[in-house]
Amino acid sequence: MKTNGFTLLEVLIALVIFSFGLLALAALMAKGLQYNTSALHRSYASTQAYDIADRMRANRLGLESPYYYSDINPPAGDPPSCLCDKDCSCDKEAMATFDAWQWNSYNESLLPSGSGSVSKTGDTYTITVTWDDDRDGVADTCPGQPGCFVFQLQP
Repeated sequence: MKTNGFTLLEVLIALVIFSFGLLALAALMAKGLQYNTSALHRSYASTQAYDIADRMRANRLGLESPYYYSDINPPAGDPPSCLCDKDCSCDKEAMATFDAWQWNSYNESLLPSGSGSVSKTGDTYTITVTWDDDRDGVADTCPGQPGCFVFQLQP
């Protein structure tokens, strides 16, 4: 006896294979979105590192004292009393304090759990920006973690 068309079993098997293909495609799209977001955060971090490097170069007198590499490490917190605008004249210390506050405020707003620090060894400054790349609520530690960008500067 000759039968034409598909049997119900063949249709179900084709449906299962098609479903696995769609699930794999959805997983691929989710991973692509995750990697794209991670790349965006790394781009923000590199821009932020270059931003504080430019601020440090602009305030050369502030580099003579430990204003940048000691005062910049705490979280942004409350704004400094002098915001270095037209109503307030800034000396090198006030400018460095303002730069540190504004820079870490931007780090917190641009990156998830974002923060930045500056350290000095000899005449080399190491700028480190960290953020929570795996979304577990804790910023990654450096080095070797995806949520970490390190930049060295010799002004």
